[in-house]
This record gives sequence, structure tokens and C-alpha cells, in this order.
Amino acid sequence: MFIGFLRENKIAAGILTIIRLFLGYSWFTSGFGKLTGGGFDASGFLTNAVTNPVMGPDGGAVYGWYTSFVEGFALPNVGLFNVLVPIGETLVGLGLILGCFTTAAAFFGVLMNFCFLLAGTISHNPTDILLGMIIMIAGANAGYYGLDRWVLPYVRKAIFKNEDDNKELNKKPRLT
Repeated sequence: MFIGFLRENKIAAGILTIIRLFLGYSWFTSGFGKLTGGGFDASGFLTNAVTNPVMGPDGGAVYGWYTSFVEGFALPNVGLFNVLVPIGETLVGLGLILGCFTTAAAFFGVLMNFCFLLAGTISHNPTDILLGMIIMIAGANAGYYGLDRWVLPYVRKAIFKNEDDNKELNKKPRLT
């Protein structure tokens, strides 16, 4: 019932727009600040994620697999992450603010928030994950008062255009 409300109701679309704009502004300002701030460097954050992993009550690393990923892949490729993180944050913010590919923007925002949590940073990440999940569950209705209202039908038509053409070609001739 609640999911139906989120996905189909215009009042929900209005509430989702407020959530979307709030979350989008947060992502956009964070990413844009890194892009224009003169040299974002993730190496300190990544090094800290390896040297101070999230520890469990038994004294062992809770997310050892993630620490291994950071140590074995992210740190050696920190230059790539120095580019991807600010661009990703900015694009997630733009997608949410404009309501364009809203569900995809929310998904990538939630993914980045989980990465930050797995690295041991709490901040406002749990709240952002909750809001992002609400947007993802709402689907296209989250972008109803945004560009998704026009972009998604166009994309669907472009993607499924060949299927419609193939249906016409594959019709069996009618015998009379």
C-alpha cells in the first residue's frame, strides 16, 4: 500500500521532489566543491580506511573484504578515484536536482554512501541512504516533477523502437 502510494500518487511525487532537491543539493555542493576547490585527493581518506578499519567487538575488522579492496585496488588507483568521486557526486546531485534519471542517480548516491560507511565514515550517510532508498523505491514518480516526466518516455521509445519494428516484420501473413 505504501509502496503504491510512493510510486503512483501525485502528492507523493511532490514530497519526493522536496526530498530529491534536498539530497541533490547536498550531493551537488559536495561534488562541485571538490571539482572547483583546487585538488581533491582521496589518498588520505583511503589510507585511513585501511589503517583504521571498522572494528567489531572481537577486535577484528568487520569489513575486511572492503579494506582489502581499498588497499589492493583503490589506493593504487587513487588518481582514478580523485576524478571519479567528485564527478560522481556532482552528477548524482544534478540528476536528483533536475529529476533526470532520478532512480539511477539515487542508486549511485546510495552506493557511494555505502562505500563511505564501509570505510568507517558515519557523518550523514545513514540519512542519505534512507532518503536515497525512498527515492529508488518510488521509481519514476520521484522524477515526476522533473525531467524524468519527459526523458523516460523518450528513452523507452528509443530503446524499444526496434522491438516494435520487429513485431511488425515477424507478423505472419494472413491467409485468406
